[in-house]
Amino acid sequence: MSDLITPIIMPKWGLSMQEGTLSEWHVEEGTEISPGDEIMDVETDKIANVVEAADGGLLRRRVGQAGEVYPVRALLGVMAPESVSDAEIDAYISAFEVPEVEEEEDTGPAYEFADLPIGRIRYAERKGDGVPVLLIHGFGGDLDNWLFNIDAIAEAAPVYAIDLPGHGQSIKAVDNPGLQAMTDTVLAFMDHAEIDKAHLVGHSMGGLVSGRIASDHGGRVASLTLICSAGLGEEINRDYLDGFVAAATRRELKPKLQHLFADQSLVNRAMVDDLLKYKRLDGVQSFLEELNASLFSDGKQIESIAGALEAADLPCQVIWGAEDAVIPQTHAGAIASARVTVVNAAGHMVQMEQAAKVNDLIRDLL
Repeated sequence: MSDLITPIIMPKWGLSMQEGTLSEWHVEEGTEISPGDEIMDVETDKIANVVEAADGGLLRRRVGQAGEVYPVRALLGVMAPESVSDAEIDAYISAFEVPEVEEEEDTGPAYEFADLPIGRIRYAERKGDGVPVLLIHGFGGDLDNWLFNIDAIAEAAPVYAIDLPGHGQSIKAVDNPGLQAMTDTVLAFMDHAEIDKAHLVGHSMGGLVSGRIASDHGGRVASLTLICSAGLGEEINRDYLDGFVAAATRRELKPKLQHLFADQSLVNRAMVDDLLKYKRLDGVQSFLEELNASLFSDGKQIESIAGALEAADLPCQVIWGAEDAVIPQTHAGAIASARVTVVNAAGHMVQMEQAAKVNDLIRDLL
């Protein structure tokens, strides 16, 4: 009867995840689960996220305990029809062994590097068929901002995510940081990866970069998804931007990062420490200061893409977190021809807080 038993295991999000904490169960034993149901919360050293059921079935046993740490692919629960006896469930749990993950079989996005005219750029790639999706992060972010999106979107198309210049593990010494340097880098990366045309998905500043490429190089863009995008209005949270750039300690940085999330508890110590390490790298501080001044001088957005995109003949959607405290949600309607979705219970990092909803919207547009 073991072929009727479906395991629920600790997921693997990204290349570096080795274990996670089962924070809370959302379903009781005896519950009939459907694919996509939210069944538990898991916290990693990056962020907490809800786990959705990959398969449907009757939850017979909750094996994992809330508050405990488990390795990736550990058995957390068992689904099986009523015809499977309790003894068979017990035997299955006792015999279950956590499979070893070989590096070449890792399901997370592999990190690679491309030497471009501006310098070395880090990127992640998931192979597949069709027109690729290119994910572009925001100001002060990196490709790990797409931790909960890359694999899900890769079910529908090839996916690339890059660290823009000055960010993540890409080159930090950049002359004249600004929008032109960012757009030139994305186009150079597309040339390097032999991508003639891509579905561009941009978050915050990455939306501004994506929109400018779409308006100036429309032949290279298959569709456009703008997530809490810059460039659609003038207002922006100056306290967040200037505070993020100036912060040099945990005490200074944490309250600024809390602007990014509707659920501020998601800003954990590991997130703060990772960003402090990044900000302390040679060249980062001056880069962020110059880029901030170039794009968001005196707390206002200098660049605009709304008018050009309104005139463009291009499939376009806008996604916004209803509780965005960085860029006003009212900017979501700036492009009259775009499909607009405002996602509840999410802030500026909506692609992390409500990943399943955002992933569905992106796949729908492809």
